[in-house]
Amino acid sequence: MAARAPSDALGRRVLCGTERGTVRYVGSVPPTAGIWLGVEWDDPQRGKHDGTYEGTQYFKCRHPRGGSFIRPNKANFGVDFLTAIKDRYGLNVEQDIQHGTEDTLVFGKKTVEFVGMDSIAEQQRQVQLNQLVDISVRECAVSHAGQKEEISRTCANIRHINLSKNLISSWETVTAIASQVQNLETLNISENKMKFPSTSTSVSSVFSKLRILALNQTEITWTEVLLCAPGWPALEELYLTSNNITVLERPDNVLQTLKLLDLSDNQLLDGNQLHLIAHLPRLEQLILRNTGISSIHFPDAGFGCKTKMFPSLKGLAINDNKISQWSSINELDKLPSLRSLQCHNNPLMDTEKNPETLRQLIIAKISQLEILNKSEILPAERKGAELDYRKIFGNDWLAAGGNWNPEKNKPSEEFLAAHPRYPSLCLKYGAPEEGELKGRQPLTLKNQLLTLTIKCPEKPEQKPVERKLPESMTIQRVKGLLYRLLKIPGSELKLSYESAKLEGKEVELDNDLKPLQFYSIENGDCVLVRW
Repeated sequence: MAARAPSDALGRRVLCGTERGTVRYVGSVPPTAGIWLGVEWDDPQRGKHDGTYEGTQYFKCRHPRGGSFIRPNKANFGVDFLTAIKDRYGLNVEQDIQHGTEDTLVFGKKTVEFVGMDSIAEQQRQVQLNQLVDISVRECAVSHAGQKEEISRTCANIRHINLSKNLISSWETVTAIASQVQNLETLNISENKMKFPSTSTSVSSVFSKLRILALNQTEITWTEVLLCAPGWPALEELYLTSNNITVLERPDNVLQTLKLLDLSDNQLLDGNQLHLIAHLPRLEQLILRNTGISSIHFPDAGFGCKTKMFPSLKGLAINDNKISQWSSINELDKLPSLRSLQCHNNPLMDTEKNPETLRQLIIAKISQLEILNKSEILPAERKGAELDYRKIFGNDWLAAGGNWNPEKNKPSEEFLAAHPRYPSLCLKYGAPEEGELKGRQPLTLKNQLLTLTIKCPEKPEQKPVERKLPESMTIQRVKGLLYRLLKIPGSELKLSYESAKLEGKEVELDNDLKPLQFYSIENGDCVLVRW
């Protein structure tokens, strides 16, 4: 604890007990004597006022009760980076002195003094520090770099640093530490509320090898990201969660190497903001959980065409948002490289009572998707989903101007907007036949359910399971369900069933397009699965 306030106390981060805050004022507070620190606390409940005392405002707070005054000796202004490493890894020479390390040894009645033990111990410490490659000083109250060049002399091999939740108050401090780590590849400085450059800075080679950077909960803005980005020429992963980023700008000649960007828990609200980052050429993973977006649209591409936006994007996470229209799912089919989608907890997910039906619809609408909500889409499941989709909306296609005769097949723009993949599914499997469309079951699958036991006769370790399945469910869809349910590797399934009425005989379920009811399966029958 500091008895007096450091000369650079204003703006510094401090620790008082377990509470963190930022010094907003240093000086007297009449009528009391002595120096006080005016602190804006991270947790407003720790405060008492907004920086105003006895009618005089000494500093400002975001929260009306987020500030209070403390004496300098109550504030912990932190330690330098190297001290934190030595403390964390038990290599601090001061601790050895406090614990009474002796340089003598007793043989009988003789005391022998070992000359030079101090220097040997120090050399051993240096060797140990030099061996550190991946270090974490999370919550170690690090606030500054320490003496110039001391880090580079002592810890020459560091490549990965976790500096999260410390007392770092400015990007300059981060740069001062990183400038002494020649091969820095990974840096996590999340949960440090700090100041970032507000104007362009000269580009240095400090972060020339940095590949992964986490800046979660640092209060950085997107503008500040772009101002710092010229100094990150090799950056591949950037984590920016919970920073109140609401507005994006187009990155010009920066972040061009980026492969992963996480903007979760920033209220972007407007899906069109994404257009501003859509031309990052190497971006493969975009994480947008809880960003408030309600729609996604790629206006540069029409029905059935691919967008030029996000050319390399393979994985997209849009969980916990406000997407309520199927049109946004349709738009995702325009992404040329999309292979994985996470979309849990959106209002759209409530439009279907049956989660299996919902999954099938998404699969059918996005042609190249391979993983949905972390579950692999096997070829059998995709085929079943696409065939079902083609059948379910067949009558709508006919009503909108669709026709089995190619010359007369002119579905309306409205139908194509709602089902942009339908023409390609007809090309892939043929237009739905008239017999398929008669008496189709409603999409909500409220038809009769069959209670079936599922067994794997060639895998005795696999316990039988019981499932309720719609009698209208096609064999193709049953296979898709079983792939996931039984965690079967990608191989061809062979299904059959046995019934008490058939006296031990098995009936093969050999036509993927036929429903369960076609085979006269009844409640209590047993489906046998082989692969």
